[in-house]
Amino acid sequence: MSVDIGGRLRFIRARQKLSQRELAKRSGVTNSTISLIESNQMNPSVGALKRILDGIPMGLAEFFALEPESRRKIFYRAEELIEVGKKPISYRQVGDNLFGRALQILKERYEPGSDTGRVPLVHDGEEGGVVISGKLEVTVEDERRILNPGDAYYFESRRPHRFRCVGGKACEVISACTPPTF
Repeated sequence: MSVDIGGRLRFIRARQKLSQRELAKRSGVTNSTISLIESNQMNPSVGALKRILDGIPMGLAEFFALEPESRRKIFYRAEELIEVGKKPISYRQVGDNLFGRALQILKERYEPGSDTGRVPLVHDGEEGGVVISGKLEVTVEDERRILNPGDAYYFESRRPHRFRCVGGKACEVISACTPPTF
């Protein structure tokens, strides 16, 4: 994963209403260095980036945690869904970048007999889904149900859970979880 350091620095500098010249003066680096970094023609060392951020003031952790605001895509064609799973289970995610998002939406496909593993899944948040086709066995702690098309589930994800495709045909589910876990 690559980080657009120049774009991020430009975004933060503009948000602070600082000119390149003023930031250079505050941080003790040249104006041309700020310009080269912001245009991604130069990658700063960690030390140089820290000096520049001290002029804002901002720490490295906060710098990398912030995401420049951009217009988010609203509509996605089927072929634009991003595969985040592994065979024999497919998880196709709506949206390629969930940074700063509170919700993850998946189109799941379980091949016959596939499951999420013998060790139950446990993570923070909540999740829910609706079975579109096939049969899905959902186990949450000591409760187990076989769900048919149209049936749904919704639970707190910190409760140990497991999913398994039962029957001779693949199972498809539309699900959502918050916060995103993949």
